[in-house]
Amino acid sequence: LLGLPDNFKMNRKLARTIERRQDIFTDPDAVTVDWATAETLAFATILADGVAVRLTGEDVERGTFSHRHAVLRDEATGAIHIPLQHIPQAQAAFEVRNSPLSEAGTIGFEYGYSIQAPERLVVWEAQYGDFINTAQAVIDEYVTSGNAKWELKSSLVLLLPHGYEGQGPDHSTGRLERFLQLAAETNIRIANASTAAQYYHLLRRQAALLLTDPLPLIVMTPKSLLRNPKVFSSLRDLSEGQWQPVIDDRQAAIDRAAVRRIILCSGKIYIDMISDARRAERADIALVRVEQLYPLETETLSEVIASYPHATEVVWLQEEPANAGAWESIQQRLQRLLDGILPLRLIARPRRASPAEGSMGMHIQHQTTLIDRAYELLQEVTRT
Repeated sequence: LLGLPDNFKMNRKLARTIERRQDIFTDPDAVTVDWATAETLAFATILADGVAVRLTGEDVERGTFSHRHAVLRDEATGAIHIPLQHIPQAQAAFEVRNSPLSEAGTIGFEYGYSIQAPERLVVWEAQYGDFINTAQAVIDEYVTSGNAKWELKSSLVLLLPHGYEGQGPDHSTGRLERFLQLAAETNIRIANASTAAQYYHLLRRQAALLLTDPLPLIVMTPKSLLRNPKVFSSLRDLSEGQWQPVIDDRQAAIDRAAVRRIILCSGKIYIDMISDARRAERADIALVRVEQLYPLETETLSEVIASYPHATEVVWLQEEPANAGAWESIQQRLQRLLDGILPLRLIARPRRASPAEGSMGMHIQHQTTLIDRAYELLQEVTRT
C-alpha cells in the first residue's frame, strides 16, 4: 500500500504524509493507526478476501478533508497510481471515482449498482453529511424501504461526515434523526464509530454480510477526528479486535460502585468529554458509547447499565439540538430498557429550526455549555 512506481514524483507534502504511515508497522501495540489508514487496511483485507470494492463520492479520491489519498498523481507527468489496485494479495477489483454534486441521481445509481452487483461492497461518501438532504426522496423511496416493498436487497454504504465543528448549519450534520425515523423491521444499520479500529471492523463486517444478511449501512463519519490521536488505534486492535456496538467506560480501574451518573453518547461528543480535564476527576461519572444506533443492542446496553449498582440516573448526551440527533428515536427504547428503575434525561442543544449555529463564537459557547452540564455536580440527584 505504501509502494510507488519507479520514478514516481509525488507532491513533497503528501509524500511526508504517506511516509508517516510506515510508522504504524514498527510496534503492533502502538496507537498510531488513524482513520484513513484503518479504512485503507479494511479495503485491502476485503479485497484479499475476494470481495470487490466500489468507492465513489464527492472528492472521494483525495478525501474532502485531504485524509484518504486513494489516488496519487505524479507531479511531473500527471500519471495516476492507485495503491489498492496494486496489492498482490487482492483477489478482487478496487474502483474509486469522484462523483458530482448531484446527490439524488448519484445515490440512485449507486443503490441500483449495489442491487445489480450484490457481491460487491458499494460505498458512497458525501462531501459533508448535510448534502444527503437533496437525496431524501431516494433514501425514502428506495434505500430504506426497497426491501419491504419489493424485496430488493441492497448493502449500499453511505459515509456521511458528521459532527459539530462550528462550520455552520450546512456543514455539521448528516441528519441522523431522519435515518433513525426511517429505521424499522431491521431495514438498515446505523453506526457512529468513535475509533479507527471500530471503523475498520464495521467495514469488514458489512463486507462479510453482503450475501448472508444484506442491509444498507449508514455511517456518521468524523471530520476533526480524522487526525485526532484520541481516535487512533493499534494494529493489534485491528487484527485481534471486533466490532463493538456498545463500548463501556474504559477508565483504568474504574470503581463501578462509585458511579452515580451513566452518560450514554455517540460520536464526537465522547472525544470532547474525555478531552476535558474533569474526566480524570469525576469518578462518579461513567461514559458509555453507543456505537450502533440501529439496531440498538439493548441486551448489551442493559448489562452495562446494570454493572453500575449505585447509579442514580442515566443521561443521553448529544451535540445536536433536542429535536435532532438520536434522542427522539432512542428515548423510548431506553425508557423501556430502564423500566422506571433509573430516571432518564437529555443533555443537548435546545430545539432549533436550524441544525447548527452560523457563528463559531456561539458554537464554542454552546459546546462548552454541553460539556459543563454533563460534568456538573450531582447535588440535586444526591438530595433526591
